[in-house]
Formats: sequence, structure tokens, C-alpha cells
Amino acid sequence: MNILLVEDNEAIVKGLKYSLEKEQYGFKCCNCVNDATVCINENDDIDLIILDVTLPDGNGFELYEKTIMEKNIPTIFLTAKDDEESIVKGLDFGADDYITKPFYTKELLARIKKASIKKRKQNIISVGDISFNTDSMTVMNKGETLELTSLELKLLSLLFMNLGTVVTRSRMLDKIWEWTGNDVDDHTVTVYMKRIREKLNSDIITTVKGMGYRIDEI
Repeated sequence: MNILLVEDNEAIVKGLKYSLEKEQYGFKCCNCVNDATVCINENDDIDLIILDVTLPDGNGFELYEKTIMEKNIPTIFLTAKDDEESIVKGLDFGADDYITKPFYTKELLARIKKASIKKRKQNIISVGDISFNTDSMTVMNKGETLELTSLELKLLSLLFMNLGTVVTRSRMLDKIWEWTGNDVDDHTVTVYMKRIREKLNSDIITTVKGMGYRIDEI
């Protein structure tokens, strides 16, 4: 995955270059609107853009609206502009995410993973022998469609959409209540996860003791 960082803060550029390359992402950087415009127009291999709003020669919102939007490149705004109007503006444009400075690098990396998942062709996420289609909400093991209930599919989707990140039991409980309107207890999560694992016939779901569950990219 190739990432373009549009940022003029040298300390941030240096830190993100190290972190992104450590995660084996391709890395390009531009520190102004003009250079970024040229880079985006001349390169067809940019998979995601991390974009500051305030740049030396212009505005990141304008760059997104005039150049990036047309090319439909997933974009995460990373900026010190933390007022509600700016955040809403960025998201209304169709950006994948909006993160305000100061920020945690691990959080940004997690947001990048989410954006990359959304970009994958047909939104099919594969881990081991298991493939999950987030558009049709279907799951397959070695090409064979598995029969899961609606709630089981939603819980599994929650895990797949957060690859590499622990989904806490409390979050699952909140989601089950949101989806069903039923009061549930901690044992409910245990029961559902046991059923999902049995139907998957796979060990891709890791239990993180005292916290929740996680699926890692293989």
C-alpha cells in the first residue's frame, strides 16, 4: 500500500516516515499544495493520502476538492484545525477520516488499516481460509458459504473491520444491545463467539484475556 503524506511539519514527516515504512507501507511526501497536486496527477499508484489542512501555499480542503476527490483516493485529514466546522467540512467532502493534532501514531495506523480495508476490491477481506464480504455480508471458508445468523454476521463484521485491533467485550455488548434492543450480559458474548468459531471451523479469532477478541491479518 502506497501512502502520500501532505505535511509541512518536518518533525511529523520524519516520525511518520519511520512508522509507515516500519509497517511496510510505501511512502511519499509533499510539503505544499502545488507539489502534492503534481504528485497526485503523475502517480497512479497512490492508495491513500494523509492530508494537512493548513499548508504554506494553500488549503488542504481545496486540494481535496479540486484534485483528490476526482481521483477517488481514500484520504485522512490530519490537522491542528479541531473546530467543529472544519471537522464536519472534511467529513462532508467524503474524506475517510479526520484526526486532530496532537495525535497518537498507533491510532493513525489503525485508521489507515480501516481505510485500506474499505478500498479493497469488492470489500472482500480474507484471513487464512476465511473470506468476509462486507458488502453482501457473507462469509466463506475455502470457497464454501457458511450459514451464520444476522447477529453473528454483524459481530464477525465488527472483528473484520478492526483487523489487528482488540474489540472489547463491552463494545460487543453495546453493539448487541444497539442491534437487538435486548438487555444482555457478559455471558452472551461468550456464547456468540463460541458459536461463530464453531461455524467458521477456524482459529482466526484470538481471545485477549480480560479484554475481548481480535482477528489478525495473516
